[in-house]
Amino acid sequence: MRTYALRRIAQSIPILFIISVMLFFMVRSAPGGPLTAARRNPNISKEQIQALEEKLGLNDPLPVQYGRWLHDMLSGNLGDSIKFHRPVNEMIAERIPNTLLLVGISFLVTLIAAIPIGVWSARKPYSKFDYSMTTVTFIGQSIPVYWLGLGLIIIFYVTIKNPVTGNPFFPVGGMNTQGRSGDVLDLLWHLALPVTALSLGWIAWYSRFLRSSMLDVLHEDYVRTARAKGAADNVVYYKHALRNAILPLVTLIALDLPSLFAGALFVETIFSWPGMGRLFWDAAKGRDYPVLLGVVMITAVLIIVCNILADLAYGWLNPQVKYD
Repeated sequence: MRTYALRRIAQSIPILFIISVMLFFMVRSAPGGPLTAARRNPNISKEQIQALEEKLGLNDPLPVQYGRWLHDMLSGNLGDSIKFHRPVNEMIAERIPNTLLLVGISFLVTLIAAIPIGVWSARKPYSKFDYSMTTVTFIGQSIPVYWLGLGLIIIFYVTIKNPVTGNPFFPVGGMNTQGRSGDVLDLLWHLALPVTALSLGWIAWYSRFLRSSMLDVLHEDYVRTARAKGAADNVVYYKHALRNAILPLVTLIALDLPSLFAGALFVETIFSWPGMGRLFWDAAKGRDYPVLLGVVMITAVLIIVCNILADLAYGWLNPQVKYD
């Protein structure tokens, strides 16, 4: 498995190179630029604009700019933010733990909820529980994450108030209440609505997928053999059926991780969560090229790493898969 992991890492290098080329030229070819606001300012002369362009290297040909940026990135330097006048490395280092916290907890909540729902729906197909979950999951799959986030804010922050204090039930901005930095309970309270918005659709999708996979597995010979030997229902469902039914779900999760990070962008923007998605949005509005490219490249690396881990987990769950 170690050889396979090293081979996958080596295969990821040209993929990251192609991604870097495409992203750099797409970002730099977009209309506008980081000096658009300065050009509209009547107090800034054309000579000053030209001096800024020369200082930032915006006058150089795009291949030259790409080569300079790639050299700096490989050296561990993502450059300085044009808008915020801070090193991009420092800004991402501040934000990436917050995004990983939000996505990680959302992913954990998704699995904790989706797996029992999917298994129980497969154990009791066409029951009241199964029909109820089918209705709920269809609704969850149909609601866009940004619309759901706004709906949660309207319900739990604007409409419903605490009858004792008159305050909203849940906060909708930032990670901590002012003066309570480091309070774990306060952090979890701030995570409640963002995690709900990010994970509800994935719970719906994964639970239905696992239900379908479980129903297919339950008709296999080894499941009938386990029942014939007198194995308990929990052993049949969770030891024999679930371990094999969950294998396609592992592959699906690996393919869906980019969408999970993309959803975090909307959630972080709506709930003012100080993560990578919010940083990307602020940089996109100001055409802050170094920050945009740095955030996207870090996200691409995270997605590739998660896919490699998912492949390794697939081999761990299925002993028949041999990587070496």
